[in-house]
Amino acid sequence: MSERTAERTDERTQRVSLSEVNQSISVPQTDSFWRNFFAFLGPGALVAVGYMDPGNWITSVVGGATYKYALLSVILLSSLVAMQLQHMSGKLGMVTRQDLAQHTARRAPKWARWILFIIIELALIATDFAEVLGSAIALHLLFGIPLLVCIIITVLDVVVLLGLMHLGFRKIEAIVALLILTIVLIFGYLVLLARPDMGSLLWGYVPSADKVSGLSATDARTMLALALGIIGATVMPHNLYLHSSIVQTRRVDVTDESSLERGVRFMTWDSNVQLSIAFVVNSLLLVVGAAIFYGHSSDVTAFKDMYNALADPSIAGVIASKLLATLFAVALLASGQNSTITGTLTGQIVLEGFLHVSVPQWMIRLGTRVITLVPVVIIALLSHGHEQTLDDMIVYSQVFLSLALPFSIFPLIYFTSKRSIMGKYANARWNTALGYLVAGVLTVLNVQLILTVF
Repeated sequence: MSERTAERTDERTQRVSLSEVNQSISVPQTDSFWRNFFAFLGPGALVAVGYMDPGNWITSVVGGATYKYALLSVILLSSLVAMQLQHMSGKLGMVTRQDLAQHTARRAPKWARWILFIIIELALIATDFAEVLGSAIALHLLFGIPLLVCIIITVLDVVVLLGLMHLGFRKIEAIVALLILTIVLIFGYLVLLARPDMGSLLWGYVPSADKVSGLSATDARTMLALALGIIGATVMPHNLYLHSSIVQTRRVDVTDESSLERGVRFMTWDSNVQLSIAFVVNSLLLVVGAAIFYGHSSDVTAFKDMYNALADPSIAGVIASKLLATLFAVALLASGQNSTITGTLTGQIVLEGFLHVSVPQWMIRLGTRVITLVPVVIIALLSHGHEQTLDDMIVYSQVFLSLALPFSIFPLIYFTSKRSIMGKYANARWNTALGYLVAGVLTVLNVQLILTVF
Protein backbone atom coordinates (compact mmCIF):
# COMPACT_ATOMS: atom_id res chain seq x y z
CA MET A 1 0.00 0.00 0.00
CA SER A 2 1.42 3.40 -1.00
CA GLU A 3 1.95 6.13 1.58
CA ARG A 4 -0.74 8.30 -0.06
CA THR A 5 -3.26 5.48 -0.08
CA ALA A 6 -2.52 4.64 3.53
CA GLU A 7 -2.97 8.28 4.50
CA ARG A 8 -6.36 8.42 2.77
CA THR A 9 -7.41 5.16 4.43
CA ASP A 10 -6.44 6.47 7.87
CA GLU A 11 -8.37 9.67 7.18
CA ARG A 12 -11.49 7.72 6.19
CA THR A 13 -11.24 5.52 9.26
CA GLN A 14 -11.05 8.61 11.45
CA ARG A 15 -14.15 10.07 9.80
CA VAL A 16 -16.08 6.91 10.49
CA SER A 17 -15.22 7.00 14.19
CA LEU A 18 -16.20 10.69 14.43
CA SER A 19 -19.63 10.20 12.83
CA GLU A 20 -22.44 9.41 15.23
CA VAL A 21 -25.12 8.56 12.69
CA ASN A 22 -22.69 6.30 10.85
CA GLN A 23 -22.87 3.67 13.57
CA SER A 24 -26.65 3.36 13.70
CA ILE A 25 -27.71 0.73 11.14
CA SER A 26 -25.73 -2.38 10.24
CA VAL A 27 -25.99 -3.98 6.80
CA PRO A 28 -25.70 -7.68 5.93
CA GLN A 29 -22.38 -9.09 4.74
CA THR A 30 -23.94 -11.09 1.93
CA ASP A 31 -24.14 -11.18 -1.85
CA SER A 32 -27.95 -11.47 -1.77
CA PHE A 33 -29.33 -8.63 -3.90
CA TRP A 34 -32.65 -8.34 -2.07
CA ARG A 35 -31.20 -8.47 1.43
CA ASN A 36 -28.77 -5.72 0.54
CA PHE A 37 -31.42 -3.73 -1.31
CA PHE A 38 -33.80 -3.66 1.67
CA ALA A 39 -30.96 -2.96 4.09
CA PHE A 40 -29.92 0.15 2.15
CA LEU A 41 -33.49 1.17 1.26
CA GLY A 42 -34.60 4.26 3.17
CA PRO A 43 -32.37 7.33 2.81
CA GLY A 44 -33.59 7.72 -0.76
CA ALA A 45 -37.17 8.06 0.52
CA LEU A 46 -36.20 11.03 2.69
CA VAL A 47 -34.46 12.59 -0.30
CA ALA A 48 -37.43 11.88 -2.61
CA VAL A 49 -39.75 13.75 -0.22
CA GLY A 50 -38.08 17.01 -1.25
CA TYR A 51 -39.09 16.31 -4.84
CA MET A 52 -42.79 16.13 -4.04
CA ASP A 53 -43.30 18.84 -1.42
CA PRO A 54 -46.14 21.42 -1.62
CA GLY A 55 -43.98 23.64 -3.79
CA ASN A 56 -44.18 21.01 -6.55
CA TRP A 57 -47.94 20.96 -6.35
CA ILE A 58 -48.58 24.54 -7.40
CA THR A 59 -45.97 24.63 -10.16
CA SER A 60 -46.89 21.22 -11.59
CA VAL A 61 -50.69 21.49 -11.38
CA VAL A 62 -50.75 25.07 -12.68
CA GLY A 63 -48.26 24.05 -15.39
CA GLY A 64 -50.61 21.28 -16.51
CA ALA A 65 -53.71 23.47 -16.30
CA THR A 66 -52.00 26.19 -18.37
CA TYR A 67 -49.92 24.28 -20.93
CA LYS A 68 -51.49 20.82 -20.70
CA TYR A 69 -48.79 18.13 -21.05
CA ALA A 70 -46.04 20.33 -22.57
CA LEU A 71 -44.09 20.67 -19.30
CA LEU A 72 -43.91 16.91 -18.69
CA SER A 73 -40.63 17.02 -20.61
CA VAL A 74 -39.30 19.48 -17.99
CA ILE A 75 -40.28 17.07 -15.22
CA LEU A 76 -38.54 14.20 -17.02
CA LEU A 77 -35.32 16.14 -17.60
CA SER A 78 -35.39 17.48 -14.04
CA SER A 79 -35.78 13.97 -12.65
CA LEU A 80 -32.86 12.65 -14.71
CA VAL A 81 -30.71 15.55 -13.51
CA ALA A 82 -31.84 14.82 -9.95
CA MET A 83 -30.77 11.18 -10.25
CA GLN A 84 -27.35 12.24 -11.52
CA LEU A 85 -26.79 14.81 -8.77
CA GLN A 86 -28.19 12.70 -5.94
CA HIS A 87 -25.94 9.83 -7.00
CA MET A 88 -22.96 12.18 -6.73
CA SER A 89 -24.19 13.40 -3.36
CA GLY A 90 -24.78 9.93 -1.94
CA LYS A 91 -21.45 8.72 -3.28
CA LEU A 92 -19.64 11.64 -1.64
CA GLY A 93 -21.06 10.76 1.77
CA MET A 94 -20.70 7.00 1.38
CA VAL A 95 -17.06 7.06 0.25
CA THR A 96 -15.62 9.91 2.34
CA ARG A 97 -17.94 9.68 5.39
CA GLN A 98 -18.32 13.45 5.24
CA ASP A 99 -21.27 15.36 3.85
CA LEU A 100 -21.29 18.20 1.32
CA ALA A 101 -21.47 20.87 4.04
CA GLN A 102 -18.39 19.46 5.79
CA HIS A 103 -16.40 19.25 2.57
CA THR A 104 -17.34 22.82 1.67
CA ALA A 105 -16.42 24.13 5.11
CA ARG A 106 -13.10 22.30 5.00
CA ARG A 107 -11.99 23.27 1.49
CA ALA A 108 -13.64 26.57 0.53
CA PRO A 109 -12.18 29.98 1.42
CA LYS A 110 -13.83 31.60 4.43
CA TRP A 111 -15.66 34.22 2.36
CA ALA A 112 -17.02 31.58 -0.04
CA ARG A 113 -18.02 29.33 2.85
CA TRP A 114 -20.14 32.10 4.39
CA ILE A 115 -21.77 33.00 1.08
CA LEU A 116 -22.69 29.37 0.41
CA PHE A 117 -23.94 28.94 3.97
CA ILE A 118 -26.23 31.98 3.70
CA ILE A 119 -27.58 30.84 0.33
CA ILE A 120 -28.41 27.32 1.54
CA GLU A 121 -30.02 28.72 4.69
CA LEU A 122 -32.21 30.98 2.53
CA ALA A 123 -33.04 27.94 0.40
CA LEU A 124 -34.08 26.05 3.54
CA ILE A 125 -36.33 28.96 4.55
CA ALA A 126 -37.84 29.02 1.04
CA THR A 127 -38.47 25.29 1.31
CA ASP A 128 -40.01 25.72 4.75
CA PHE A 129 -42.16 28.53 3.34
CA ALA A 130 -43.84 26.07 0.99
CA GLU A 131 -44.22 23.48 3.76
CA VAL A 132 -45.84 25.96 6.15
CA LEU A 133 -48.34 27.20 3.59
CA GLY A 134 -49.07 23.74 2.21
CA SER A 135 -49.75 22.25 5.64
CA ALA A 136 -51.71 25.31 6.82
CA ILE A 137 -53.91 25.40 3.73
CA ALA A 138 -54.54 21.64 4.02
CA LEU A 139 -55.67 22.08 7.65
CA HIS A 140 -57.84 25.01 6.61
CA LEU A 141 -59.51 22.99 3.85
CA LEU A 142 -60.03 19.89 5.99
CA PHE A 143 -61.27 21.47 9.21
CA GLY A 144 -62.40 24.98 8.28
CA ILE A 145 -60.02 26.60 10.79
CA PRO A 146 -59.07 30.22 9.90
CA LEU A 147 -55.98 30.21 7.71
CA LEU A 148 -53.93 32.49 9.97
CA VAL A 149 -54.58 30.16 12.91
CA CYS A 150 -53.56 27.17 10.78
CA ILE A 151 -50.29 28.90 9.90
CA ILE A 152 -49.50 29.35 13.60
CA ILE A 153 -50.56 25.75 14.35
CA THR A 154 -47.77 24.51 12.06
CA VAL A 155 -45.33 25.42 14.87
CA LEU A 156 -46.66 22.35 16.71
CA ASP A 157 -45.02 20.05 14.19
CA VAL A 158 -41.89 20.58 16.30
CA VAL A 159 -43.53 18.43 18.99
CA VAL A 160 -44.48 15.77 16.42
CA LEU A 161 -40.96 15.80 15.05
CA LEU A 162 -39.39 15.33 18.47
CA GLY A 163 -41.57 12.28 19.02
CA LEU A 164 -40.54 10.81 15.68
CA MET A 165 -36.84 11.34 16.33
CA HIS A 166 -37.05 9.11 19.42
CA LEU A 167 -38.41 6.22 17.32
CA GLY A 168 -35.13 5.67 15.50
CA PHE A 169 -34.04 6.40 11.94
CA ARG A 170 -35.47 3.24 10.40
CA LYS A 171 -38.96 4.02 11.73
CA ILE A 172 -38.74 7.58 10.43
CA GLU A 173 -37.91 6.19 7.00
CA ALA A 174 -40.91 3.86 7.21
CA ILE A 175 -43.28 6.70 8.19
CA VAL A 176 -42.00 8.85 5.34
CA ALA A 177 -42.44 5.95 2.90
CA LEU A 178 -46.02 5.44 4.12
CA LEU A 179 -46.85 9.11 3.56
CA ILE A 180 -45.31 8.93 0.08
CA LEU A 181 -47.45 5.88 -0.68
CA THR A 182 -50.52 7.82 0.45
CA ILE A 183 -49.74 10.61 -2.02
CA VAL A 184 -49.08 8.15 -4.88
CA LEU A 185 -52.35 6.27 -4.30
CA ILE A 186 -54.47 9.42 -4.06
CA PHE A 187 -53.11 11.03 -7.21
CA GLY A 188 -53.00 7.74 -9.07
CA TYR A 189 -56.69 7.38 -8.27
CA LEU A 190 -57.42 10.93 -9.49
CA VAL A 191 -55.60 10.30 -12.77
CA LEU A 192 -57.42 7.00 -13.34
CA LEU A 193 -60.74 8.77 -12.89
CA ALA A 194 -59.70 11.60 -15.20
CA ARG A 195 -58.77 9.18 -18.03
CA PRO A 196 -56.14 11.38 -19.73
CA ASP A 197 -55.34 11.12 -23.43
CA MET A 198 -52.36 8.73 -23.27
CA GLY A 199 -51.02 9.73 -26.69
CA SER A 200 -50.83 13.41 -25.76
CA LEU A 201 -49.51 12.49 -22.33
CA LEU A 202 -46.60 10.42 -23.68
CA TRP A 203 -45.79 13.08 -26.31
CA GLY A 204 -45.52 15.56 -23.46
CA TYR A 205 -42.35 13.81 -22.26
CA VAL A 206 -40.60 14.52 -25.58
CA PRO A 207 -38.74 17.88 -25.61
CA SER A 208 -39.82 19.82 -28.67
CA ALA A 209 -39.48 23.41 -29.87
CA ASP A 210 -43.01 23.13 -31.29
CA LYS A 211 -44.36 23.38 -27.75
CA VAL A 212 -43.14 26.96 -27.36
CA SER A 213 -43.55 28.18 -30.94
CA GLY A 214 -46.39 30.60 -31.42
CA LEU A 215 -46.42 31.73 -27.80
CA SER A 216 -46.56 35.43 -27.09
CA ALA A 217 -43.68 37.07 -25.21
CA THR A 218 -45.80 37.16 -22.05
CA ASP A 219 -46.78 33.50 -22.33
CA ALA A 220 -43.15 32.55 -23.02
CA ARG A 221 -42.03 34.37 -19.86
CA THR A 222 -44.78 32.67 -17.86
CA MET A 223 -43.80 29.29 -19.25
CA LEU A 224 -40.13 29.91 -18.43
CA ALA A 225 -41.03 30.91 -14.87
CA LEU A 226 -43.15 27.77 -14.45
CA ALA A 227 -40.44 25.59 -16.00
CA LEU A 228 -37.80 27.03 -13.65
CA GLY A 229 -40.26 26.67 -10.79
CA ILE A 230 -40.64 22.98 -11.66
CA ILE A 231 -36.84 22.60 -11.82
CA GLY A 232 -36.45 24.40 -8.51
CA ALA A 233 -39.18 22.29 -6.94
CA THR A 234 -37.82 19.07 -8.42
CA VAL A 235 -34.04 19.42 -8.01
CA MET A 236 -33.83 20.73 -4.45
CA PRO A 237 -30.52 22.28 -3.34
CA HIS A 238 -30.89 21.18 0.29
CA ASN A 239 -31.30 17.55 -0.81
CA LEU A 240 -27.69 17.49 -1.99
CA TYR A 241 -26.58 18.22 1.57
CA LEU A 242 -29.15 15.87 3.11
CA HIS A 243 -28.33 12.83 0.99
CA SER A 244 -24.58 13.07 1.51
CA SER A 245 -25.20 12.87 5.26
CA ILE A 246 -27.99 10.33 5.75
CA VAL A 247 -26.38 7.65 3.57
CA GLN A 248 -23.90 7.40 6.44
CA THR A 249 -26.64 5.85 8.58
CA ARG A 250 -25.66 2.57 6.89
CA ARG A 251 -22.59 1.08 8.54
CA VAL A 252 -20.09 0.47 5.76
CA ASP A 253 -16.43 -0.40 6.29
CA VAL A 254 -14.66 2.08 4.02
CA THR A 255 -11.34 0.26 4.52
CA ASP A 256 -12.86 -2.85 2.88
CA GLU A 257 -13.22 -2.27 -0.88
CA SER A 258 -15.90 -4.96 -1.32
CA SER A 259 -18.00 -3.44 1.50
CA LEU A 260 -17.60 0.06 0.08
CA GLU A 261 -18.43 -1.05 -3.45
CA ARG A 262 -21.56 -2.75 -2.17
CA GLY A 263 -22.50 0.39 -0.25
CA VAL A 264 -22.14 2.66 -3.28
CA ARG A 265 -24.01 0.19 -5.50
CA PHE A 266 -27.05 -0.18 -3.26
CA MET A 267 -27.08 3.49 -2.32
CA THR A 268 -27.49 4.11 -6.05
CA TRP A 269 -30.33 1.59 -6.28
CA ASP A 270 -32.11 3.17 -3.31
CA SER A 271 -31.70 6.69 -4.68
CA ASN A 272 -32.84 5.91 -8.23
CA VAL A 273 -35.83 3.80 -7.18
CA GLN A 274 -37.10 6.46 -4.77
CA LEU A 275 -36.51 9.30 -7.23
CA SER A 276 -38.39 7.31 -9.87
CA ILE A 277 -41.36 7.28 -7.49
CA ALA A 278 -40.96 11.05 -7.05
CA PHE A 279 -40.93 11.38 -10.85
CA VAL A 280 -44.22 9.47 -11.00
CA VAL A 281 -45.76 11.73 -8.34
CA ASN A 282 -44.67 14.92 -10.13
CA SER A 283 -46.02 13.54 -13.40
CA LEU A 284 -49.32 12.68 -11.72
CA LEU A 285 -49.57 16.22 -10.35
CA LEU A 286 -49.13 17.74 -13.79
CA VAL A 287 -51.42 15.18 -15.43
CA VAL A 288 -54.16 16.00 -12.90
CA GLY A 289 -53.74 19.67 -13.81
CA ALA A 290 -53.86 18.89 -17.54
CA ALA A 291 -56.60 16.23 -17.56
CA ILE A 292 -58.97 17.85 -15.07
CA PHE A 293 -58.20 21.58 -15.01
CA TYR A 294 -56.97 22.40 -18.54
CA GLY A 295 -59.08 25.21 -19.91
CA HIS A 296 -59.74 26.42 -16.37
CA SER A 297 -56.21 27.58 -15.50
CA SER A 298 -57.48 30.91 -14.20
CA ASP A 299 -59.76 29.01 -11.80
CA VAL A 300 -57.09 26.78 -10.20
CA THR A 301 -54.20 29.06 -9.34
CA ALA A 302 -54.44 28.33 -5.60
CA PHE A 303 -54.78 25.19 -3.46
CA LYS A 304 -58.28 26.21 -2.39
CA ASP A 305 -59.23 26.66 -6.05
CA MET A 306 -58.06 23.11 -6.79
CA TYR A 307 -59.90 21.76 -3.77
CA ASN A 308 -63.14 23.47 -4.79
CA ALA A 309 -62.68 22.55 -8.48
CA LEU A 310 -62.46 18.85 -7.63
CA ALA A 311 -65.93 19.12 -6.11
CA ASP A 312 -67.34 21.25 -8.96
CA PRO A 313 -68.98 19.29 -11.83
CA SER A 314 -68.60 22.27 -14.19
CA ILE A 315 -64.80 21.92 -13.92
CA ALA A 316 -64.00 18.37 -12.84
CA GLY A 317 -66.91 16.89 -14.76
CA VAL A 318 -68.45 13.56 -13.76
CA ILE A 319 -65.60 12.67 -11.39
CA ALA A 320 -66.28 15.69 -9.17
CA SER A 321 -67.01 14.85 -5.54
CA LYS A 322 -66.38 16.09 -2.03
CA LEU A 323 -64.47 12.86 -1.34
CA LEU A 324 -61.90 13.58 -4.07
CA ALA A 325 -61.45 17.12 -2.79
CA THR A 326 -60.88 15.76 0.72
CA LEU A 327 -58.36 13.21 -0.55
CA PHE A 328 -56.54 16.05 -2.29
CA ALA A 329 -56.28 17.95 1.02
CA VAL A 330 -55.12 14.82 2.88
CA ALA A 331 -52.36 14.26 0.32
CA LEU A 332 -51.34 17.92 0.64
CA LEU A 333 -51.08 17.59 4.42
CA ALA A 334 -49.03 14.39 4.07
CA SER A 335 -46.69 16.17 1.67
CA GLY A 336 -46.18 19.11 4.02
CA GLN A 337 -45.47 16.94 7.04
CA ASN A 338 -43.09 14.72 5.12
CA SER A 339 -41.06 17.73 4.06
CA THR A 340 -40.98 18.99 7.64
CA ILE A 341 -38.96 15.93 8.71
CA THR A 342 -36.33 16.26 6.00
CA GLY A 343 -36.13 20.04 6.34
CA THR A 344 -35.22 19.71 10.00
CA LEU A 345 -32.57 17.06 9.34
CA THR A 346 -31.01 19.23 6.64
CA GLY A 347 -31.00 22.27 8.91
CA GLN A 348 -28.96 20.37 11.46
CA ILE A 349 -26.59 18.98 8.81
CA VAL A 350 -25.93 22.41 7.28
CA LEU A 351 -25.44 24.17 10.62
CA GLU A 352 -23.06 21.54 11.99
CA GLY A 353 -21.22 21.10 8.69
CA PHE A 354 -20.58 24.78 7.93
CA LEU A 355 -20.25 26.26 11.40
CA HIS A 356 -19.28 23.21 13.48
CA VAL A 357 -22.09 24.12 15.87
CA SER A 358 -24.14 21.35 17.45
CA VAL A 359 -27.70 22.51 18.16
CA PRO A 360 -30.66 20.36 19.30
CA GLN A 361 -33.03 19.47 16.46
CA TRP A 362 -36.05 21.01 18.20
CA MET A 363 -34.19 24.34 18.44
CA ILE A 364 -33.25 24.25 14.75
CA ARG A 365 -36.81 23.41 13.80
CA LEU A 366 -38.32 26.07 16.02
CA GLY A 367 -35.83 28.70 14.87
CA THR A 368 -36.37 27.96 11.16
CA ARG A 369 -40.13 27.83 11.59
CA VAL A 370 -40.30 31.15 13.47
CA ILE A 371 -38.09 32.84 10.85
CA THR A 372 -40.39 31.46 8.15
CA LEU A 373 -43.58 32.37 9.99
CA VAL A 374 -42.77 36.09 10.22
CA PRO A 375 -43.01 36.82 6.45
CA VAL A 376 -45.84 34.27 6.04
CA VAL A 377 -47.95 35.93 8.76
CA ILE A 378 -47.19 39.41 7.38
CA ILE A 379 -48.19 38.37 3.86
CA ALA A 380 -51.31 36.61 5.20
CA LEU A 381 -52.34 39.76 7.09
CA LEU A 382 -51.65 42.10 4.17
CA SER A 383 -53.54 39.83 1.79
CA HIS A 384 -56.35 39.33 4.32
CA GLY A 385 -55.78 35.58 4.15
CA HIS A 386 -56.31 35.47 0.40
CA GLU A 387 -55.09 32.04 -0.72
CA GLN A 388 -54.14 33.21 -4.21
CA THR A 389 -51.49 35.59 -2.88
CA LEU A 390 -50.08 32.93 -0.59
CA ASP A 391 -49.97 30.33 -3.33
CA ASP A 392 -48.20 32.80 -5.63
CA MET A 393 -45.56 33.14 -2.93
CA ILE A 394 -45.05 29.36 -3.06
CA VAL A 395 -44.32 29.61 -6.79
CA TYR A 396 -41.84 32.43 -6.16
CA SER A 397 -40.16 30.38 -3.43
CA GLN A 398 -39.63 27.55 -5.92
CA VAL A 399 -38.13 29.95 -8.46
CA PHE A 400 -35.72 31.12 -5.74
CA LEU A 401 -34.72 27.50 -5.12
CA SER A 402 -33.89 27.23 -8.80
CA LEU A 403 -31.73 30.37 -8.47
CA ALA A 404 -29.96 28.86 -5.45
CA LEU A 405 -29.39 25.48 -7.07
CA PRO A 406 -26.12 26.18 -8.97
CA PHE A 407 -24.45 27.27 -5.71
CA SER A 408 -24.89 23.71 -4.44
CA ILE A 409 -24.28 21.89 -7.73
CA PHE A 410 -20.86 23.37 -8.59
CA PRO A 411 -19.18 22.43 -5.27
CA LEU A 412 -20.74 18.94 -5.40
CA ILE A 413 -19.45 18.25 -8.91
CA TYR A 414 -16.01 19.63 -8.04
CA PHE A 415 -15.58 17.47 -4.92
CA THR A 416 -16.86 14.27 -6.53
CA SER A 417 -14.61 14.73 -9.58
CA LYS A 418 -11.39 14.87 -7.52
CA ARG A 419 -9.54 11.57 -7.23
CA SER A 420 -7.69 12.96 -4.21
CA ILE A 421 -11.05 13.01 -2.41
CA MET A 422 -12.99 10.15 -4.01
CA GLY A 423 -10.24 7.76 -5.10
CA LYS A 424 -11.48 5.36 -7.77
CA TYR A 425 -15.06 6.53 -7.12
CA ALA A 426 -14.38 9.94 -8.66
CA ASN A 427 -16.80 10.90 -11.43
CA ALA A 428 -16.05 9.76 -14.94
CA ARG A 429 -15.00 12.66 -17.15
CA TRP A 430 -18.21 12.54 -19.16
CA ASN A 431 -20.26 12.65 -15.95
CA THR A 432 -18.32 15.64 -14.66
CA ALA A 433 -18.66 17.43 -18.01
CA LEU A 434 -22.40 16.70 -18.11
CA GLY A 435 -22.80 17.93 -14.55
CA TYR A 436 -21.05 21.22 -15.30
CA LEU A 437 -23.13 21.58 -18.47
CA VAL A 438 -26.35 21.16 -16.46
CA ALA A 439 -25.19 23.68 -13.86
CA GLY A 440 -24.18 26.12 -16.61
CA VAL A 441 -27.50 25.84 -18.43
CA LEU A 442 -29.41 26.37 -15.18
CA THR A 443 -27.31 29.44 -14.41
CA VAL A 444 -27.96 30.95 -17.84
CA LEU A 445 -31.69 30.30 -17.56
CA ASN A 446 -31.75 31.84 -14.10
CA VAL A 447 -29.98 34.97 -15.33
CA GLN A 448 -32.50 35.18 -18.16
CA LEU A 449 -35.36 34.83 -15.68
CA ILE A 450 -33.96 37.63 -13.47
CA LEU A 451 -33.56 39.94 -16.48
CA THR A 452 -37.09 39.10 -17.61
CA VAL A 453 -38.61 39.79 -14.19
CA PHE A 454 -36.73 43.02 -13.50
